[in-house]
Amino acid sequence: MTTMYQQQPGAAPQKPGGGAIVGGFPGGKKTGDDKKRVALVNISNQDCVPIGKKITKDKNLPPPAPSSSSDVAQITRPMTRSFRAKLLAQQQHSKKVDPLLAPTVPKPNKQIPTVPKPSKQIPIVSKPSKQIPTVPKPSKQIPIVPKPRKQIPTVPKPKVDEPKPSKQTVPEQKTQRNSKKKVHSLTSVLSARSLEASRSSSPITDIDRNDVNNQLAMVEYVEDIYLYYRQVEKEIKPSSDYMDLQSEITPKMRSILIDWLIEVHIKFELTTEALYLTIFLIDKYISTLSSDPYSSSILRRELQLVGISSMLIASKYEEIWAPEVNDFIIICDNVYSREQILKMEKEILEKIQWNVTVPTHFVFLNRFIKAAAADKETENMVFFLAELGMVHYEMLKYGPSLMAAAAVYAARCTLKKETTGFWDATLREHTGFNESEVIECARLLVVYHTSVKQGGNLTAVFDKYSSPRFNSVALFPAAETSCFLQNH
Repeated sequence: MTTMYQQQPGAAPQKPGGGAIVGGFPGGKKTGDDKKRVALVNISNQDCVPIGKKITKDKNLPPPAPSSSSDVAQITRPMTRSFRAKLLAQQQHSKKVDPLLAPTVPKPNKQIPTVPKPSKQIPIVSKPSKQIPTVPKPSKQIPIVPKPRKQIPTVPKPKVDEPKPSKQTVPEQKTQRNSKKKVHSLTSVLSARSLEASRSSSPITDIDRNDVNNQLAMVEYVEDIYLYYRQVEKEIKPSSDYMDLQSEITPKMRSILIDWLIEVHIKFELTTEALYLTIFLIDKYISTLSSDPYSSSILRRELQLVGISSMLIASKYEEIWAPEVNDFIIICDNVYSREQILKMEKEILEKIQWNVTVPTHFVFLNRFIKAAAADKETENMVFFLAELGMVHYEMLKYGPSLMAAAAVYAARCTLKKETTGFWDATLREHTGFNESEVIECARLLVVYHTSVKQGGNLTAVFDKYSSPRFNSVALFPAAETSCFLQNH
């Protein structure tokens, strides 16, 4: 296979300019092969291939037939520019254009001039800033109104005969005119003078000044609380003559029962509040039972049952770890059963209407001991005399507050530690009793103290306060009777 740039056998050589060389060689020399060469008479472009495309021979296709007009072999040569121009000239001359010979002139590209689109340059117009005219706010000028001066009345000049007022007396006159005169009534003047006289003679001590920061002391309400206690004790006070309506029990039996319960109280190590509440429940129950016409009197064998059932109630109310029912059964030597104790407990609570929160002697003793500014020895003496009096039935005619005040008075008389007197203004203020009101009850307490030292039968209180734990105050000599007569 040959290309269009290679010479085929029998083809005429070409000039460098593109034209064929006549005779086959330059210079016109003839060779032996000139007879065989055929002149280029009929040249067609049927078998020519455009420039730049290779000629390929297909083996399956038949070889091209020679031209009928003349048996001239077809010549293939590249189509040069000059040759192409001659062919175009001949075609124009003969006006017979062969479509196969028509030059494939590339259509000129319609190059539309790319006129750059004018960029729509939108003029950036800066928005005019809304310049709000800053109008200064008008300052609220509060008109300063000058305060009207107090027109002091002009004092006329004194006459020659009158003495001129000194400079010190002038401002005093001004203040007297401006201030109102305080009018004091005769009653207010007299009460103020009496109060001042009492304070100067014997001032009342503020017993709660050291407990201002103690929340448990309740300094703000303590006076109101004790005022309420004094009102309540009159309502709940047991009758002082309930033994008159009882047929089987006597005041001596009651004293023996209380004396035995004090020993039980010491054995169970109960608090003092529980003991005082136990004695109150016994007296309140028997008093309520005696006043009820439909109730029968207490039998002698049931009096101890009333005592231990009352102590069971008081222990449950006052103690953290109260004794059990079995403990009371053992302490009674199995005389009473569990069912009997619980039944009596329920009956007592129903008779007193479940009112267990009551002001006992213990409540007033604490307050009055504080008012007396008592030391530990005086405090133990007060409790000794109070419990000694609670054993006896005759002391029921005195209320808890009066008996507590009498115990304080009798203890001060017994120990004789006070030089200013046994009853001062502070005790009178906080107890609410005068000396003349407490002296009778105090004399009875001293009598009981004297009798128990001489070897009485009721010795539980005496034995309790004879121990060093309570400063052995029971062993102190009782107060003299002359002490009460002198102060009375």
